[in-house]
Amino acid sequence: MAIKIIAVDLDGTLLTSNNQILPETERVLKQVSRQGIKVVLATGRPLSGAMPYNQQLELMGKDQYDIVFNGAVIQDLAGNILMNQKMGYQDFTNMLRLQRLAHVNLHFETPDCFWTCDRDVGTNLANNGAVTNNMIKIRRPEEIPQAFSFNKIGFSLIDDLQEMDKLWNNIPEWVFKKYDVVRSFAEIIEINDKIASKGNALIQLADLLKIQQKDVMIFGDQGNDISMFSNPNFKKIAMGNAIELIKDKADYVTADNNHNGIAKAIKKFVL
Repeated sequence: MAIKIIAVDLDGTLLTSNNQILPETERVLKQVSRQGIKVVLATGRPLSGAMPYNQQLELMGKDQYDIVFNGAVIQDLAGNILMNQKMGYQDFTNMLRLQRLAHVNLHFETPDCFWTCDRDVGTNLANNGAVTNNMIKIRRPEEIPQAFSFNKIGFSLIDDLQEMDKLWNNIPEWVFKKYDVVRSFAEIIEINDKIASKGNALIQLADLLKIQQKDVMIFGDQGNDISMFSNPNFKKIAMGNAIELIKDKADYVTADNNHNGIAKAIKKFVL
């Protein structure tokens, strides 16, 4: 096996509980990047929320890539969009109906900003905007044009986790059939177009770079990483803090995100 792509989830994987990259993990990722291995951040965030970590890892320019919005978009680090899976106005109205099942925030993510029709914005949505360096635009439903398009949908906690449980437990079956739906954290539910996933985007990126899937290594920990861990060809590394479903699908379980799990696995299998 000659690893040529290392795809790394951000939250709970590359980043510690304090949203930092540990020095040893940073050193090892820079080392493999200098050796010509593509280090790809694969995240639910938009590119703006990943760029500070790309810069820290010295990843930049049109020959480096990120998978963002849970695989709905592939961008190079010059900002050019290579693949873009969008949803439209009918999906917008579908989500407004779904939101009625519980008292939660709903927002729609684009490469430029977040949109919401909620007048009361909870700290989870506000923090999401801040962490990803995104403006949150608040509009009434009737102000949203028919041409509206977006890459990702987020439902998030306002003040009561039971409301998130209520929504999750009552999502109709047709929603799971029509969309890719994951509960990435207890307080967040993320929805994408059915064919948009980190796993599918990573296959497309590998094809674009003429790299075989067996030469791709992945790291992840949560529900929005399952599509990568469902690919039998990838070298699949679960973080020690990963959910059990991720660990069950992994080829190897490394240390957790607070103890250089990425660095340890790369040194074991790549360096």
